[in-house]
Amino acid sequence: MATFRLERVLTDSGWRENVLLRVDAAGFISALDDAGEEDAAEEDASAEVVRGTVIPGLCNAHSHAFQRAMAGLAEWRGPGKECAGDDSFWTWRERMYDLALRLSPDDLRAIATLLYIDMLKAGYTQVCEFHYVHHDETGAPYASPTALSEAIFQAAHESGIGLTHLPTLYQTADFGNVPPSDRQRRFLNTTADFLKLVEALDRLAAGQEQTGVGAAFHSLRAVPPQAMREVLAAVAESGRPLHIHIAEQRREVEACLAATGKRPVEWLLENAPVNERWSAVHATHMTGSETEALAQSGAVAVICPTTEANLGDGLFNLPDYLAAGGRIAIGSDSHVSVSATEELRWLEYGQRLRFEKRNVAASRGDPHTGARLWRLAAQGGALSAGVAVGRIAVGCRADLLVLNDNESGLAGLSGDTLLDAFIFSGKASAIRHVMVAGRWRVRDGWHAGEVTAATVYRHRVRRLLSAGA
Repeated sequence: MATFRLERVLTDSGWRENVLLRVDAAGFISALDDAGEEDAAEEDASAEVVRGTVIPGLCNAHSHAFQRAMAGLAEWRGPGKECAGDDSFWTWRERMYDLALRLSPDDLRAIATLLYIDMLKAGYTQVCEFHYVHHDETGAPYASPTALSEAIFQAAHESGIGLTHLPTLYQTADFGNVPPSDRQRRFLNTTADFLKLVEALDRLAAGQEQTGVGAAFHSLRAVPPQAMREVLAAVAESGRPLHIHIAEQRREVEACLAATGKRPVEWLLENAPVNERWSAVHATHMTGSETEALAQSGAVAVICPTTEANLGDGLFNLPDYLAAGGRIAIGSDSHVSVSATEELRWLEYGQRLRFEKRNVAASRGDPHTGARLWRLAAQGGALSAGVAVGRIAVGCRADLLVLNDNESGLAGLSGDTLLDAFIFSGKASAIRHVMVAGRWRVRDGWHAGEVTAATVYRHRVRRLLSAGA
């Protein structure tokens, strides 16, 4: 057991000062007590004093780790694109395929290790890895069918971040069982093989701390209804988190309507037992009735503002969704940016630009926009991950961020006002220390493995990019 004396901390009961936090051998909070003068004297010999403001870490609820290696490489208009509107998500996707087709397990491990270190430094203590590159460059299984997932597990272990691994089912190219293209060959599994993969990953996760396995459906266009039903039946008693990309692009909505007579979110809610185990990633294009129904289902909408902006997806209907009691989480998705504060800042800024108003995400009972968004994302992220994170409370994992109160954007501030400033005007240096499961992973802005990870990353990415030249 370890004990920490916190100067200031955001707990379920609000902001508290001079608190003793005890962490058990598994990395979970076993006690959270006010430290009186006598307590402080008793604990001084063993307790570590933590200076600064302590807040819960966030879960990055949607990650495609390998895409970090192409950040910045699609920011040019492709050949033959005469008009600005000619480039889209669908043209970006072809460049993503180029990278996915060259990726080796060693490449993925290098990319994910440095990415996960960057996530820790940016305020994320857990990641949901939505993983759909399963096979070798020819589309055949590796000798070890879990080889690419093992690279993700190793990266999480080396960085120290908590991992919810989401092996992803992918079978078709579009609605109506359109056969996949050859460029999608690394993603594909039969339903039976996919369920075997999930079982194998469960065994692998059992040997690694802070690691769990959920399941994901790539999208309605990539998973036929019968395959979804079979997977849901097989995992019904597992309690594992379930994720799906949905309604990200208007073209997807139109194709779903043409094939099924229903919009994507509408179809999913009518054909799957959607509840708090589910995470609907993006859910950008919903009608009012879909927005209300998704909120009332208990599912989490995982919003990825920097990627959605980068791809030209559109804006999530945040005010109506929150008004209906909807749960949210955030993700950095393609990792054009890796910053918890930037995702939340642009979640709010997108709404301000859309409605030409300010403090759109604030509520009458919770008027501080940044503080409310942090709390909502922390709570929703825990559901997406299927892990007791996102709260500083007894029974939750001891995942803490320590903010530097002397950073210029935070000086002289406290409580929810400080959290607002951290999100809307703070600097990266505002996060001083990061703890995961009771262990410091970042101290004074520094991760012990970052120099080695960056060196290996540069070597692997140079090879990847030269292979595609």
